[in-house]
Formats: sequence, structure tokens, C-alpha cells
Amino acid sequence: MTKDITLTIDGKEVSVPDGTLVVDAAKKAGIDIPVFCYHPKMEPVGMCRQCLVEIGRPAFDRATGDAVLEEDGSPKINWGWKLETSCTNPASEGMVVNTKSEKAVKGQNDMLEFQLLSHPLDCPVCDKGGECLLQDLTLAHGSAESRFNFDEKRHSEKKVALSDLIWLDRERCIQCARCVRFQSDIAGEAVLGFEERGSHTQIMTTSDPGFDSVFSGNTTDICPVGALTTAKFRFGARPWEMEATASVCAECPVGCNTVLNTRRDVKSGGKVVVKRVMPRQNEAVNETWICDKGRFADFSTDSRLTTPSAGWTEAIANAAQNLSAADEPIFVVDGSLPNEDLFNIKSLADEVGAKAYCYSEVGGGALTTKSGSYGESGAGDAILVIGSDLYADAPIFWLRAKQAVDRGATLIVATEEETRLDSFAATVTRNFEQGLDAAKEAFAKAENTVILYKGDDTLAQSCADLNPTSLVGVWDEANTQGAWEMGYEAISDLDALKGKTVYVAGKSALVASALEIAKFVVAQTAEDVQIIVGKTVSIMETSGSVCVTLPSRTVSESVGTFTSAERRVQLFHPAVQALGDALPGFVITAQIAEKMGVTLDIEAEDIFSNFSDLSYTDLAKVNADEKLSIGGTCYENEQGVGVKLPAKA
Repeated sequence: MTKDITLTIDGKEVSVPDGTLVVDAAKKAGIDIPVFCYHPKMEPVGMCRQCLVEIGRPAFDRATGDAVLEEDGSPKINWGWKLETSCTNPASEGMVVNTKSEKAVKGQNDMLEFQLLSHPLDCPVCDKGGECLLQDLTLAHGSAESRFNFDEKRHSEKKVALSDLIWLDRERCIQCARCVRFQSDIAGEAVLGFEERGSHTQIMTTSDPGFDSVFSGNTTDICPVGALTTAKFRFGARPWEMEATASVCAECPVGCNTVLNTRRDVKSGGKVVVKRVMPRQNEAVNETWICDKGRFADFSTDSRLTTPSAGWTEAIANAAQNLSAADEPIFVVDGSLPNEDLFNIKSLADEVGAKAYCYSEVGGGALTTKSGSYGESGAGDAILVIGSDLYADAPIFWLRAKQAVDRGATLIVATEEETRLDSFAATVTRNFEQGLDAAKEAFAKAENTVILYKGDDTLAQSCADLNPTSLVGVWDEANTQGAWEMGYEAISDLDALKGKTVYVAGKSALVASALEIAKFVVAQTAEDVQIIVGKTVSIMETSGSVCVTLPSRTVSESVGTFTSAERRVQLFHPAVQALGDALPGFVITAQIAEKMGVTLDIEAEDIFSNFSDLSYTDLAKVNADEKLSIGGTCYENEQGVGVKLPAKA
């Protein structure tokens, strides 16, 4: 166990674990030391020298080893003859630090002056304006006049496309190396580097294709000056013009915490739209990172159906009439729906004695409900990744597996094709049986064991037979685990729908498949129905013969919850106004149920509490220790980190 030490910073005593960097100790004491290159998630390098402070250390008698005391009995402090970087110096017992002395402030101001020598004065157009560390520090520490006057500042090539997603303005770069270090140290993909030397030093991509990483967008968050920007958001809005709404990513089953930045947009006819997606800190799920799949997800919804063609009253009545008249109606969902939608659909199916299925090509849902959490793995732990290319399926799970190896965990990869995780694994095989055997051997020596799998029921059962601490299904959708928690039965072959009356809710692909084989379809979807229309010529919304289409709200328009693959339930909030007359999915189901003589809740919070015995208030709690520290543009989690469901018997 790490012991605590006590030091004094600007006259304040603070106790921190031994080995804590001075810059972090100061943060704990409520003292901000200016930084550029330092980032709490990366090893310090001391490149920018912005965090200069005075450091004094207790004097000791070389002969006796005893502390040397002043006349008043206080410890004698030996002050260094030069300023030191607080981001590279660990705090030690009795250390005294001055961050605001005349000497320290002059050093900080001088370093800032060097940064500004040739930095372009383009704050009025720079995307980082309002979120720029250089801007903030210039206000706090910058000199009104520079001692170095140039006829013209250095100009470099602007808008260099490192990839289709990330652009670089080289003249803004201060060579802090945050982006380079993130890609090499955190992401494990050294696809950025420096070229040239001295004043000609500049960032370059070293991969082909350029900036070949699914985590590339994170470099724009941690860039302290706006040198790196995203092609999608560049010149799109100012930070202070946008609203920030807490949400949960719906692109994969990890459940990354996000913030949706919204603003009224002229190109969308004055509608409030999602301008960008940003990470929201949750150390148990995604830390301060998100992948490019979630960051650059498409939120454009203008083309989708927003009201039944004959109106809601007729559509609801038509749906209820056909479901009531059916001998054996079937209810089918996918994992794209929130828990509230899933619960009401399952409740209606149970009330009318119908089967309720969740469509998934990955099996073993009943097994994962008994599982513990993935957690933070390290030395003494073992991880099996089988059947899934995590880099493509669930990138943050990939990142966490890589980080677990960095901390000393044993990794076994068993996939049919080569993956980017292979290079970090102790054992790699293309045979599932060999992978299970290797895992069995590693698990026998491990303290905690994790299996992340993607496959059928047989593979899931084989994985469960190893009795891992945590069994995690890499589902195709964000909330497939939520369906298993509610008792949905799995279905991977839709032939059972042939000739049946079906209530189908989910993505357009599932609806289209149901339309091809079912007799009558009640279709609830938040996606573009034109995709569905293309699958069949007989899709009049209220025709009464083939299909009634009920347009539901998207995740960005609704309040609700998702259950991640790790069984963490998390709350998301509406960021934009619902398009047209689209209704929440759970309200649609409740209105159909009412016409069928069944009463269901129509308030999201009531539905959720019935499902989980939790409340939205429980989900909204935040760990007081989870505070963002000099992390770049990432939002502190102030609206809830979610709750891990207890393992079922």
C-alpha cells in the first residue's frame, strides 16, 4: 500500500500518495499550475517548461542522516538554484513548493512569451477559441507587450489533411507532443510523429492511409491550442454558442459517456442540431476517451418519417386491431432500443401471452446476466478475446484490453482473422478450441478472469464453462444486454415470423427483414423509412393489409437508459427537439396496449423503476473523486456515471 507524504505548496500543507507529481499535488490543494504538454493520462515529458516552480527540499546532515533544523526548530530547506518543472518532479516528504513567487511567475511568463513569439493571432476564427489553454494562460500570465518583435510571424501550411477526419493547422502547433504521445502511449498506434528540427519542427502522419487510428478524434480534444481540428466540426460553431447535454453513445455495446453539443443551425432551416459529440469522463467505462465511430456518428434525421400518413389515432387503432385479431402475434426487437421501450414491449407481450424475442446474431444472453464487471485488469489477471475483432466491434473495449496488458495482464486472442490486438497478446490463435484451452491454462493461475466473446450459444456456453469473473458479450447493438436483463428470448433466424402478425421495433434493417416474410407488421422505428420502403412495394403506413409504421424518437430526442455489455445502466437526456410528431417508443407501445385493454406506464422514470428497482436519481450520482484534471476538452461527469446491476443467480 502506498504511503502518504506531506508537502507544502504556496503555504498550504497537502497530503498525497508517495510518488504523486507536484502538479497533481497542487491540484489537490486547489492550486492550478499552468501546463501545456502535461496530461494526467500520459507519462510526463517536460517539453513545454510552462509549469516551472520553485522547489525546496529538507536538508539532511550527511554524516548522521538527521534533518537539519533552523534556529526556530523548523526544518532547513535547501532551495534549488533554478526553477524546476512540476510535471516531472514527484512530491516528497517535507518538500516546499512556491508556484506564485516572483521567480516562479517570471519563469512561467517567460515561457509563455516564447510560445507566443510566432503564434498566429487568429483567435477570432480558430475553433479552439473559448476552449484554448493557450488563450486562457495568455490572459492569466501573458505580457501586454513582447520583447521580440518580428515584421511578420511565421506562416505554415493551413488545413493539412492528416486523414479524412482530422485536419492540422501547423502554424498553431506548439510541439507539446500530446497528440503524438496519446497515439503511441495510450492508443498503442504510433501513427503521428515529428519531422524536421528546431523552428521547423512539425507534426506529420506516419501511416498509410494517413492517421490510421479509430481514436484519432481524441487528439483534437487534448490539443491545447487548436492545431488539430475535425473536418466535420471545423468552423461549425463557437463553444459558448452551444448547449451541452449528457448522453450515452449508441454505436456499440460499451456505453461510452458522451456530451452532445447542439446549436440552432441555418443550414438545417433554423432547427437545433447536434454539432459535435464530445467525451464525458467516466473512469469505469471510457475514462476521457471515445472512438471515432461514436464521435462522428450521423445525427441527421430530416428524411425520416415523423408521423403516420393517416395520423396517430388511426395508426394506433390499426396496430391494436391487427395484434388483437392475431392468433399468435410475435414481438421482435433489437438492441438499439432504450430499456424503457424494451420494457413496455415485453410487458405487452406478456399480457397478451405472446413471445417476445430479441434479434441478435450473438448468443448467450442468459449467461451474461450472471456476470460481474469487466473492471480494471492488470498484473495477475487474464483476458480471453474470442470471436471478436474488438477494434472494429467495440474500440474502447480494445483500448482497455491493451491497457490491461500494459499493466501486466495476460491476453489470449482467438479470432478467425488477424486483428490489431494480436500484437499485444501472449497467445494468438485462429482456432477457437485452442483459444479456450489456452485460456483455461491461464485462468488457473489468474486472480481475475475476463472473457469477451462474439459467437453463437455454443461458443458462449464454452466460455461460461471456464467460470470467468466476467463474461461479456460483444453485441451488435448498444442495448442488447438490456433485452437479456428483461427476459427476452434470443432469435437469430427470422423464419419464425413467416405468415405471422409481428410487432417489430428497432432499426430499419430488422423491420425490412420482417416485412419480407411476415403477414402483417406493426413497425416501430426511428430510422429513415425510405430504406424500408425500398424493400417492398406494399408499405402504405396505414393500409391495414401489410404494415403500419409508427415513427419513434431517436436517442438524441429522448430520455432513457441503456445497459452496456458490462451490465452498467446509464441515463441519457434529450438534446434536440423531436422531429415532427414522432413519439417516444414506450409511449407508442403504451397507446397500442391501451387499445388492447392493457395498461402500461407512459412516464420513462416509472417504467425504468419497474424494470430495475432503481431510479434515475440513482443513476445520476457521481463519484466525488472523479474530477477531470487538466484533461483538455472533455466534460466532467456531472450527470451520473450509472449503476452496475448485480449478477443474477
